[in-house]
Amino acid sequence: MKAALIQLNSSDDPEANLPVTQAYIREAAGRGAGFVLTPEVTNCVSGSRTHQIEVLQTQANDPTLAALREQADQLNIWLLIGSLALKTDDPDGRFANRSFLINPDGEIAAWYDKIHMFDVQVSEVETYRESAGYRPGVRSVLARPEFGSVGMTVCYDVRFPYLFRQLAQAGAEILTVPSAFSKVTGQAHWEVLLRARAIETGSYVLAPAQTGLHRASRGKPRETYGHSMAVGPWGDVLADAGAESGIIYVDLNMSEVAKARHRIPSLHAAPEYGNPE
Repeated sequence: MKAALIQLNSSDDPEANLPVTQAYIREAAGRGAGFVLTPEVTNCVSGSRTHQIEVLQTQANDPTLAALREQADQLNIWLLIGSLALKTDDPDGRFANRSFLINPDGEIAAWYDKIHMFDVQVSEVETYRESAGYRPGVRSVLARPEFGSVGMTVCYDVRFPYLFRQLAQAGAEILTVPSAFSKVTGQAHWEVLLRARAIETGSYVLAPAQTGLHRASRGKPRETYGHSMAVGPWGDVLADAGAESGIIYVDLNMSEVAKARHRIPSLHAAPEYGNPE
């Protein structure tokens, strides 16, 4: 199976972002990709909650989701919509950061809400409190397309290895990490985290990312790291998109997963270590 990872520079305007995303998906399918992946918050990169309230929709009414489901059907591809920012019916008004796996009939095969919220202070001037605007998910998700089992995660989840181990032990051969990684943390940690998750689980790690300075009509513009990356089950970087928008491709071979796990059988149940003294 050929997979295509799309790297975007989405703005805070979902209507303007959609045709750009669709053009890349069309290009990827035209080059033979049967599994196409987009980054986190494909529809809208925004740090302004008031703006998000104005432009975001619920899952049932979201035009990006509807259009991309239709496109997957037309192109006969599996499509991972890395995530969409969506309104919910939560009493506190928080949004969902939701990843979707769409099958070649345009149906939602699986969906996953990001569990770990990006609540960090990167520097004196760069602080994120994702949980103020988004509510965390509460379940891990494993999907089983015919080309290989897919464990779904989003961005900051990559720093929590137990989630990836759980997914791999449940059968995941491919781990998806759609992201909008900050530039500072990306430069320091992005590649090593992705390679570590691949090595620990003997899985493919596919991480389509947002990149660059994101146009914002309201609030402070965000800057993301880019470098969408495909990592093999042995921890080797198979493709790196660099800092520009575009597409990278990788051929997925599940026999490589079996080979890596046979060589290093670290997914077997660990012994009880007891409490540290």
